[in-house]
Amino acid sequence: MDDTRAVLDSEEYPNSEVQKSQVLTLEEWQEKWVNHKIGFHQEQGHQLLKKYLDTFLKGEKALRVFFPLCGKAVEMKWFADRGHSVVGVEISELGIREFFMEQNLSYSEEPIMEIPGAKIFKSSSGNISLYCCNLFDLPRANIGKFDRIWDRGALVAVNPGDRKRYSEVMLSLTRPGFQYLLSVFSYDPTKHAGPPFYVTDGEVKNLFGSVCNIQCLEEVDVFEERHKSWGIDQIIERLYLFTEK
Repeated sequence: MDDTRAVLDSEEYPNSEVQKSQVLTLEEWQEKWVNHKIGFHQEQGHQLLKKYLDTFLKGEKALRVFFPLCGKAVEMKWFADRGHSVVGVEISELGIREFFMEQNLSYSEEPIMEIPGAKIFKSSSGNISLYCCNLFDLPRANIGKFDRIWDRGALVAVNPGDRKRYSEVMLSLTRPGFQYLLSVFSYDPTKHAGPPFYVTDGEVKNLFGSVCNIQCLEEVDVFEERHKSWGIDQIIERLYLFTEK
């Protein structure tokens, strides 16, 4: 199956550069939350993460787990409930507030001094901290390093022209011995402009391969009825596990 998918990527979708100039502003992402255009949110959590959770955590305790572009991902509570410390970043304050409300978690909020206009929201239990700011501003807040990164809906949402900068920020946040789980999509990019944007296997390796061992854990067909409106008839999700070289 892996060989078949590799051929599919290289032959069926050769125009991977067609989305290269696509740009969404932070304001447009915030509008998606206001207008409830958040088809990317998964109320039941991510099924492949569930499947590979033990592989990802390796039985380790009290890990620091980072969620880039976290939205209101229910998986944040999964990790917190297992005793891990969760940090997320999200541009939409509405998305962050909805997370705490829907998970029935009390929280506090305070300004982030290093980033004008930004805020941090913390669960009363102290094990979930969500930064409301531009992800690229986050390193200024000195948030420390992470044992695990769960990148679902983040790399595929970043403007294609910002991917290199994004990967550099992500890798700068890793601790020795880290594990990084990444989900990306493969579909005909000439039919749908994104987001989520199409990310090739080659680009994943170019962005992360100098620092990480890269393993594709699984490829699954995740086509749903809603994808018909994108003008496509197939969409493949690939789940990668990165480990330290």
